[in-house]
Amino acid sequence: MVHQLNLNNSIFNTFIAELRDENIQKDPLRFRRNLERIGEIFAYEISKTLTFNAQNVTTPLGVAKESLIVEQPVLATILRAGLPLHIGLLNYFDRAENAFISAYRKHTTDDEFEVEIEYLSSPKIDNKVLILNDPMLASGASMVLGYEAMLSKGTPKHTHVVAIIASRKGVEYAKKNLPENTTFWIGAIDEELNDKSYIIPGLGDAGDLAFGVKE
Repeated sequence: MVHQLNLNNSIFNTFIAELRDENIQKDPLRFRRNLERIGEIFAYEISKTLTFNAQNVTTPLGVAKESLIVEQPVLATILRAGLPLHIGLLNYFDRAENAFISAYRKHTTDDEFEVEIEYLSSPKIDNKVLILNDPMLASGASMVLGYEAMLSKGTPKHTHVVAIIASRKGVEYAKKNLPENTTFWIGAIDEELNDKSYIIPGLGDAGDLAFGVKE
């Protein structure tokens, strides 16, 4: 299932618009904060799909019965662009375990590259809910390779893929190459992917905008 959040009018669309705006992008702090706020909204929406149990909570004046999440998910992000989005998810799933995947484009020519996984830090994920995020789902290769790397730590019972902006091609590739028990949470889907695998109109390089241009 694919949930595309910008199809419904909400404050979420304002944050997406600000991420895309080349003038607002000049403020890295604002850019990172918008990534984080979007992560918080994704976390809220995903939380509705989790398992809850009624529990008693003692107040100064009595006992209240509240429905609480039974099991916290494992939050996984693809470095480095995913860090602010990850923090947004962690702000809401504040007791979650965390995983970090280092993936990069290894260029064979100026226009051709392969995505490689260089490093993984993760807890065991067997029979747990996995939330795997990357701000941009362009070709879909990084997301699929990130998921495959996570399988070295076990097999999740359900996977939620989170991306702020995706290409149509990237969504279809990820759907084809990830298991059926995967739910996609996408902020906006753009139709075009150029010959360098950048989403058009997209927003540019999320990692550079958040943390500065890399050499």
